[in-house]
Amino acid sequence: MALNYVWIAFFVIAFVVALIKLIFLGDTEIFTLLINSLFDSAKTGAELSLGLVGIMTFWLGIMKVGEQAGMITLFAKGVNPFFSKLFPGVPKNHPANGSIIMNFSANMLGLDNAATPVGLKAMKELQELNPAKDTATNAQIMFLVLNTAGITLIPTSVIALRMASGAANPADIFIPALIGTFISFVSGMIAVAIYQKINLFNLPVLLFLGFFLGLMCLLYFGLSGLPPEQIEKITGLIGGLLIFSIIMLFIVFGAIKKINVYDAFIDGAKEGFSTAVMIIPFLIAILVAIAAFRATGCMDYIVNGIAFIFSSLGMDTRFVPALPVGLMKTLSGGGARGLMVDVMQTYGVDSFQGRLASIIQGSSETTFYVLAVYFGSVGIKNTRYALTCGLIADVVGLIAAIILAYIFFG
Repeated sequence: MALNYVWIAFFVIAFVVALIKLIFLGDTEIFTLLINSLFDSAKTGAELSLGLVGIMTFWLGIMKVGEQAGMITLFAKGVNPFFSKLFPGVPKNHPANGSIIMNFSANMLGLDNAATPVGLKAMKELQELNPAKDTATNAQIMFLVLNTAGITLIPTSVIALRMASGAANPADIFIPALIGTFISFVSGMIAVAIYQKINLFNLPVLLFLGFFLGLMCLLYFGLSGLPPEQIEKITGLIGGLLIFSIIMLFIVFGAIKKINVYDAFIDGAKEGFSTAVMIIPFLIAILVAIAAFRATGCMDYIVNGIAFIFSSLGMDTRFVPALPVGLMKTLSGGGARGLMVDVMQTYGVDSFQGRLASIIQGSSETTFYVLAVYFGSVGIKNTRYALTCGLIADVVGLIAAIILAYIFFG
């Protein structure tokens, strides 16, 4: 519903501003420019979506191989000690534990199609433990917030869109996006833990956090002092190496498990094709609205206004054009995706702004959408502090993304 109002507002505001420019400023070309922008953005959206077909088909094929090979189950066993400490109200052998772990494992591996059904199943199982059926329990809130700020090891769709937009190294945002999503995840976890008085100072949690903190420190100190061009090459190399290593791991593990790797890949590839095609109307819808908003100068007014505030404080303002991506991401993943594409088209896919928009998109989640879908699926109306904690994770993640963009891309 929120995206509906935002989408309508883009067109209405653009129309009003165009009329003002025509009547009071004598700009007789504004509506021609407006229509041309609409048609051009619709064409761009279709071309980008079709460009996603190849990479999405390939990646979901590989993911299906990993899924049938039992990688999610294996991964779930590894993270079980950590997640069990975050849900003290759930009995040890309750089926919700398995669904929660499977959901997070699927999200980490980029298996969105597998993650959502398992997540809804986990929410239903947690609802069985809920004495007040219209009010969220502590466990449900923790589950929701960690979902909205969940760690994604590989931002598949972002890399695919960067590739479709002609990026020189589409995976160069891999490391900063990974660090950004981890920071967002930890901030959401800490926020909920404070509300629920959960002690995070226990061995499984500290080991989990220590592993990622150690990884971030290693990356930071290993790359600090290097020129931006060298950092870009190294991050791109590491990102490409890790991604291809995961591909090989899935294929080899599938062969060892004696599954038909080729058939599994084809099954997943079919899903990838339909997913890429399904994106077309959503991407075009938001791109044409943004095009109308931008063609009349409204987007520039907002960006320049925010830039003026930050420049008055003596701060660099290159990050400002990417801010709308982070603001939209809390409302709509599709809307944020459209804004990210708009930033890459306007400033360049390999520009600082284009990379920052990609990091923001790859390291945050759609808070309002996740809360609506997951809580709505079990009829919960009183969400208590879930939204507050989710938004805390969003804000911290956005700030972290901006800082990481400056660290990695100057």
